[in-house]
Amino acid sequence: MLLTDYAWPDDSVERSVIEKAGHTLVTGPADPASAEVIEELVAEHRPAGILTCWAPVSATAIGTSPDLRIVARLGVGLDNIAVDAATERGVWVTNVPDYCVEEVSDHAVGMVLAWTRGLAVSDRQVRAGRWNPAGARLRRLSTLTCGVVGFGRIGRATARKLGAFGCRILAHDPHPPKDAPGVEMVGLEELLRRSDVVILHVPLTPDTHHIIGAEQLELMPPGGLLVNVSRGGLVDTDAVVKALDGGHLDGAAFDVLETEPHVPAALLDQPGALLTPHIAFSSDASVTELRRRAAEEVVRILAGEAPAHARNSPLVPTTGSGDR
Repeated sequence: MLLTDYAWPDDSVERSVIEKAGHTLVTGPADPASAEVIEELVAEHRPAGILTCWAPVSATAIGTSPDLRIVARLGVGLDNIAVDAATERGVWVTNVPDYCVEEVSDHAVGMVLAWTRGLAVSDRQVRAGRWNPAGARLRRLSTLTCGVVGFGRIGRATARKLGAFGCRILAHDPHPPKDAPGVEMVGLEELLRRSDVVILHVPLTPDTHHIIGAEQLELMPPGGLLVNVSRGGLVDTDAVVKALDGGHLDGAAFDVLETEPHVPAALLDQPGALLTPHIAFSSDASVTELRRRAAEEVVRILAGEAPAHARNSPLVPTTGSGDR
């Protein structure tokens, strides 16, 4: 088995699960390497399973190991895996879709509260020696309308938590639920026009790339907040900087960036920007659960069982005897 990269101190959890099942684990560099480096690792070790966190697993990598049967994502999104290539070669692709529902929704709500109560801005001012309570420009959350774009597990959790503060909740999803108590399901444009706060909870796909750009930001009421805790590519960062510069957007709270780990200087210069380093998923409990469950998917497939969370339907069966 090949662990391409990892966003935690060691590979002990993954190694324990893999080796207990009688397999060998080879670990790549902790920081995600380039697609070319991953391809070289796959060519060298010819793994039957790949566990990947952030590193790109390309079509070339998937086609390099004739024994490959599964690519397991240590996370939710699949934008770093060539899923179509895996499907064509009869390789399972899995993820752990529900390990961090509470953490990511908590992070989104925390960012909203930091904005309405001026927490980050006030902290910066106090540390700079400015004690100016009269200058605070704060908001009452219960009077605001919050729009949740993407109403899956995490979006529903965010809506539920925000609803407890008494604010109006709008939501948009291409596959709206039949019943969403306390939430008004609307189209994306209507959500943008009516929401003081817009929170993104959608995966990154060709259809959602830059789902928020200059045109969408202009639809929002002046002085609003944009929150992105999903994928950086959902947002046109240059458009956000311009909206902040011009005053149309008051705040942008981002846990993810299209250019991460590089942070554009123009965004850093914005006093209305609240930035965290892609940690919304993280807690002691969620990370341990993620690592264990992703490794268990690999073991499950190699034992000839069906995956718990398949994200494709391989064209060639890969369970049972392992014949390709």
